Amino acid sequence: MTVKAYAAEAADKPLGPYAIERREAGPSDVVIEIAFCGVCHSDLHTVRSEWGGTLYPCVPGHEIVGTVSAVGSAVTRFAPGDTVGVGCIVDSCRTCSACGEGLEQFCASGMTGTYNSPTPDAPGHTLGGYSERIVVDQAYVLAIRHPKEQLAAVAPLLCAGITTWSPLRHWQAGPGKRVGVVGIGGLGHMAVKLARALGAEVTAFTTNPAKEAAIRDLGAHHVVVSTDKGAMKAARESLDLIINTVSHSHDLDPYLLTLKRNGTMVMVGGPEKPHPMPTLFHFLTRRRSLAGSLIGGIAETQEMLDFCAEHGVVSDIELIRMEEIEGAYQRMLKSDVRYRFVIDTSTI
Repeated sequence: MTVKAYAAEAADKPLGPYAIERREAGPSDVVIEIAFCGVCHSDLHTVRSEWGGTLYPCVPGHEIVGTVSAVGSAVTRFAPGDTVGVGCIVDSCRTCSACGEGLEQFCASGMTGTYNSPTPDAPGHTLGGYSERIVVDQAYVLAIRHPKEQLAAVAPLLCAGITTWSPLRHWQAGPGKRVGVVGIGGLGHMAVKLARALGAEVTAFTTNPAKEAAIRDLGAHHVVVSTDKGAMKAARESLDLIINTVSHSHDLDPYLLTLKRNGTMVMVGGPEKPHPMPTLFHFLTRRRSLAGSLIGGIAETQEMLDFCAEHGVVSDIELIRMEEIEGAYQRMLKSDVRYRFVIDTSTI
């Protein structure tokens, strides 16, 4: 089926209208009419091939919310009219230990991403949510239980939400734990909201003192201006866990020093170039750890969505028309969004 989309045809070309082909629904497939698609920094990195390996035409978008319009003959979990979501994963091997444990993001054969991954479908790689329709196997479709008026703000949960939820759950954030969040953007503002909803004491790090009131409104108990050496010194050895969401290369040492003994800083932002090597003695002297985390599996994404529906958690968004995407990218590079752009895909 021919579907309207927005695509980049090269790293140095802007996104523009593009007709793509979607497969007809197979027995286990769900056809989804996309209503909203969040704009992730990964979209920009991929479109401009900043991480390398981008396949063109590139249709980004992996924060998808929409309505089921048709299902295959073997589909049992969804029916036409259901409100559903699709995140960063649309397939995996389903047989390795990671897939068996519900950790499809760590699939030994490599997960199939919602865009820019090899697929038998034309044009040979997956095409994402900057489009009016998508066809996904039911095993990778998620139920959305938020009310209709919140659906645009739910879209970023499918990446920004699960990317921060997964490490918060793995490192057992909750009552009695002190959690720091570095970078209060699309991912970081969700980390603050989720850590607070889980019952942790939350410290947010920002380079902009003017953001303090807004960050407290998100749920942070404490706000530390990271460019203030006195404030950073006062925060030393105060945190059990840090979620570092920053997507550009930066000095990790000041944040490592705010960790208690046995504390962990988890990196979830993909920088454009490697971070400077942190000082080894910051690890040795307090048995600190530096870790990484990648999105989340299907089961924990559904867990996160259900938790957010129960607790009224959504992203803070700015809704845009599809033709505004290049301007949104430019603003995103300047951190000029609070806190996530979401595309109204009816405007394609």
